[in-house]
Amino acid sequence: MITVEIYLVQHGEAKKEEEDPERPLTNKGKEEVGHVAMRAAKLIKATSVKHSPKLRAKQTADIFAGHLHASSVEAEGLKPLDDPEIARKMVEEGENLMLVGHLPHMNKLASLLLTGNADADVVAFRMGAIVCLEKEEKWRVKWILTPELS
Repeated sequence: MITVEIYLVQHGEAKKEEEDPERPLTNKGKEEVGHVAMRAAKLIKATSVKHSPKLRAKQTADIFAGHLHASSVEAEGLKPLDDPEIARKMVEEGENLMLVGHLPHMNKLASLLLTGNADADVVAFRMGAIVCLEKEEKWRVKWILTPELS
């Protein structure tokens, strides 16, 4: 049986809306994501990094894509309030990929995959961290890499 891995990422730390309405990553956010991406490059088998259209997610995805030698592509269904069912269909295609998005969406997607209930709240996400889920017969958490551990 083929094992599929997906990597769910909440974007790195972003500027407050009052500071910059586009909400780009802060210097700390860029640094933390860079550390995690450098460390994760040895662990990850993704050739594609899909992200929401928001700048902070695109910047995070671009940092990861650079370290993974992967493509960074905007995708539908990854905005903060999008239905996690859209992203679930993308994940179920069987490709090892990284999804970069926002809360509460990433939490709802992980909960939906792991329990079948998007509101189960089973993973504590952290900005810039990666949650690796794998599927053989069913989805399970394989590992989590936070900036503190990278």
